[in-house]
Amino acid sequence: MELRFWGTRGSIATPGPSTIRYGGNTSCVDVVTTAGQRLIFDAGTGARPLGAHLMAHAPKPISATILLSHTHWDHIQGFPFFIPLFVPGNRFTVCGPQGSNTSLPDVLAGQMEYTYFPVELAQLGAEIRYRDLSEGSNDIEGVRVSSQSLNHPARALGYRVEADGASMLYLCDHEPYWESLWHSRAEPGRLESILHEGDRRHAEFMQNADVVVHDAQYTPEEYPAKKNWGHSTWAYATGIAAAAGVKSLYLTHHDPTHNDEFLDGIEAKARELAASLGSALQVFCAREGFQARFEGSNDNRAMVNDTATEDEASRENLLVLIVDDDEDLRVLARWSLTRGGYRVIEADNGRDGLEQIGSQSPDLLILDLNMPGMDGFEVLRTLGSGEATRHLPVLVLTAQGDEDSARRSFELGATDFLAKPFTPPQLDARVQSCFTRGRRRH
Repeated sequence: MELRFWGTRGSIATPGPSTIRYGGNTSCVDVVTTAGQRLIFDAGTGARPLGAHLMAHAPKPISATILLSHTHWDHIQGFPFFIPLFVPGNRFTVCGPQGSNTSLPDVLAGQMEYTYFPVELAQLGAEIRYRDLSEGSNDIEGVRVSSQSLNHPARALGYRVEADGASMLYLCDHEPYWESLWHSRAEPGRLESILHEGDRRHAEFMQNADVVVHDAQYTPEEYPAKKNWGHSTWAYATGIAAAAGVKSLYLTHHDPTHNDEFLDGIEAKARELAASLGSALQVFCAREGFQARFEGSNDNRAMVNDTATEDEASRENLLVLIVDDDEDLRVLARWSLTRGGYRVIEADNGRDGLEQIGSQSPDLLILDLNMPGMDGFEVLRTLGSGEATRHLPVLVLTAQGDEDSARRSFELGATDFLAKPFTPPQLDARVQSCFTRGRRRH
């Protein structure tokens, strides 16, 4: 496979003298297999120079699959300026996460309304097809592309491509599930030392990969003020890639405030961290225009579910039970979930929650830990002992945001663990991920 970066910046394009070496365009990565299949990851402003390059050098007609991680503006801004879309005879398939409130064509058409742009989506000359994706393995133009949910305020997918005996992942935008990656009493740098099940699952997705392109917008010092914004630190990306046995890591989605000199420093620190973990991982800060060919062995597949991914149940058919003694919390969670299209029922204590599980058969349980009478841990133990309830997805949503509470919750069968306070978009993304992961456990 051949990889080339056309945009490496996050949030907003930042052209100028301080970003010459690493680039100022937002996210866009081009991958071409030896058989000629072209996969374009995201369509930030970097899609404009990519389009100009294809018009000048690619065989005609041009065909490609555009895989959007999600539809935040910095990942689709370049779409209207991607010149091959205007040319009749060219063919494109645009893929993105299933489950958003608006369809892919509607989102892309929205930024091309005449108020904002002189050409509407329907006026583009190329043949454009749209495909919704969720978690699982897909055949895309003869290439195996697996997708997995990322931890981001909007529904987002990461992609793993396996072709030419090699594997490459694009993981952008993604935030750690837990502030600390490692168990405090475990050796850092190992898969089994990862504390949160979500982070371990993320590492397993990239296991043994030849190349990983990973969001690393923040430094560890910046992250506390940016928590819940949906992005990683360079230390998280490096640590988790080292634990997964990745060969080469490209840190991307550079913050607009990080100039070339600053990114030089991040690259050096990331390499030092990888070495301190005893890893042979090669780490680079992604540079706009950088191009590389890579190949690997055939034994580099990760733990990826092969189930088809386009048959997810409608949200309107999914019932969520909230068990929490805090009425204000239930009101906020109910508002967020019903706004997202879910049906919601409630209980204010663990015993009533178990009764509702028996009588209503919810599809997901959102569970507090600290409640009078039967606490959340006892609810988890009871669910785990029942044949009919042990596979119920459970999102623990609690103010007990300590390591021991998280560890105990996962040991008792929790699917995810989210510390309060939370934001509605964050809850929506984690709920959707729980549904997907819960189905995989059956």
